[in-house]
Amino acid sequence: MAFESTEEVELDMEERMTKSIESVKKNLTTIRTGRANPSILDLVKVDYYGSPTPINQMASISVPNSQQLTISPFDKSVMGDIERAIVESDLGLNPNNDGDIIRINIPAITEDRRKELLKQCKSIGEDGKVSVRNVRRDGVDSVKKMEKAGDIGEDESKGSQDDIQKLTDKSVKEIDSIVKNKEKDVMTV
Repeated sequence: MAFESTEEVELDMEERMTKSIESVKKNLTTIRTGRANPSILDLVKVDYYGSPTPINQMASISVPNSQQLTISPFDKSVMGDIERAIVESDLGLNPNNDGDIIRINIPAITEDRRKELLKQCKSIGEDGKVSVRNVRRDGVDSVKKMEKAGDIGEDESKGSQDDIQKLTDKSVKEIDSIVKNKEKDVMTV
């Protein structure tokens, strides 16, 4: 993508880094803690007439108490498929189908499972940081190309690269704090 000025490069970098941070937040909500939360089912897809469909688009999910989720499908014929998708997901949940709704009791998390979830949190955070660093690399490359083409001077190039690095550091710190909060949440019994 060709940019007109270093400001455009920096704005583009900021926007892409913000999207990376949002992606990390979204992925972390799918990691379950000890409490029932409908968002843990967000990434579970059900094969519905040949296309993978998120559960929240084919059923209403409610939280009757802190240790239970109930799923009420709009189309009762897919209850078995929803149940199978939940079992096959890597969430460690066992759904109970009573023919009308599916109940999921959220078991207390064991210490081993907590450690696995911590590893998942760290992995998601690391993926986010890699994404942010890739954005930084693209931005620095764009600025260097502009300098090489003679569109900007060496001083402006260095200043812009410093700004991009500061933006990267800020984004990485934000991802670290988001992951740390989620880890605290996971470790709370």
